[in-house]
Amino acid sequence: MHPPSKLSLENVSMTFQTKAGPFEALAPVDLVVEAGRFISLIGPSGCGKSTIFNIVAGLQPPTTGRVLIDGEDATGQIGRVGYMLQKDLLLPWRTVLDNVILGMEIQGMPAGQARDRARPYLARYGLGGFENQYPSALSGGMRQRAALLRTLLLKNDVVLLDEPFGALDAQTKAQMQEWLLKIWADFNKTVIFVTHDIDEAIYLSDEICVMGTRPGRVVERIETPLARPRPRSVVVEPTFVELKHYCLGLLDPGTEDKRLDAAA
Repeated sequence: MHPPSKLSLENVSMTFQTKAGPFEALAPVDLVVEAGRFISLIGPSGCGKSTIFNIVAGLQPPTTGRVLIDGEDATGQIGRVGYMLQKDLLLPWRTVLDNVILGMEIQGMPAGQARDRARPYLARYGLGGFENQYPSALSGGMRQRAALLRTLLLKNDVVLLDEPFGALDAQTKAQMQEWLLKIWADFNKTVIFVTHDIDEAIYLSDEICVMGTRPGRVVERIETPLARPRPRSVVVEPTFVELKHYCLGLLDPGTEDKRLDAAA
């Protein structure tokens, strides 16, 4: 018996009206995500990853379908999920601590109470001693830690992470991936993660959704057969390498063309 779904997309599609006529950006998508799971979306530019995020976040109404959170219709409702973009969007005039508590303040928690809640997490997750510094004093990785903490401290159980490590160097990116797995396990959030990095998707995820274009759609959902916790050395294990090659094959333009021809 499967755990109850935390997030469901039912027949969600998106068609934009352009001067050239209707443009189908996202074909109907059905997606069920169980509570506490880490799901990654990978695919080429234009496959609808950002469109799905905007629809789930309530920023863009779908052309068809609906979004359910805990079984309740949340279509078009802003504030039901946490949403972090690639840019950290820290406010330069607020201290690190006051940046981290911003989301909790917006959700109605008094600033003093929010600071008390946030301080232990800053100390635990590598930002201790930087509470009263300003974002300009932080490295790129530390800025992303602050932005992630701000998102994860929201009361929302579902968190959307849109390429949060895309702008980081390889060493910092690897450190942040390990840090994210640790903090995700502690917070027990349901995470939907967008990345162009297949290695990152496999290393982090319980499941990978491979997406295609023309129109954007989910091509295949793949369970990641890797036990947790995952040491960094898992990236050279045969199972990891085989899964990477399989995902690369699904993303190959030649494979995409053959699939479209077969569908026609």
